[in-house]
Amino acid sequence: MQKIVDNHRQWHEKLLFALIGYRTMMRTSTGGTPYMLVYGTEVVIPAEVEIPSLRIIQETKLDNMEWIRIRQEKLMFINEKRMDAICHSQLYQNRMANSFNRKVKPRQFTSGQLILRKIFPHQEEATGKFALNWQGPYVIHQVLSGGALILGEMDGTGSTKPINSDVIKRYKFDDN
Repeated sequence: MQKIVDNHRQWHEKLLFALIGYRTMMRTSTGGTPYMLVYGTEVVIPAEVEIPSLRIIQETKLDNMEWIRIRQEKLMFINEKRMDAICHSQLYQNRMANSFNRKVKPRQFTSGQLILRKIFPHQEEATGKFALNWQGPYVIHQVLSGGALILGEMDGTGSTKPINSDVIKRYKFDDN
């Protein structure tokens, strides 16, 4: 068995093969290939030129006028195929969202509760590899719809900017 690329410097020579594989692979989300959604027909791969498939044989036996008529019919169905792909994609997204939502455990927060806020790497509070991951505690001033919260400092000063409840966790402290 021969390797496709013998060393890492030959990747650009094989890029076209990778692209044709990517563009002609059926997508679960759309129910079609990217090539079919753009051009309205499936691609003729190089192997089909050397060893003709039934589709190629049928198309070569057509006269020019008949081939043009069939091609125009296929082009008129492109929008229909795209609409089918959009519907398929929306159904797929709904299935994925339902699957995700079944696993999500809802978290309830109330005003006055103490929480910690996550520090992300792009924030100025993140000062290195061994920096803290959470900052706080903060007090929840207001619970908004959709999981958004308005936080405030422990001294009572508040922020008007809402924060997503995905980036906070409950503050647990020891009395010891």
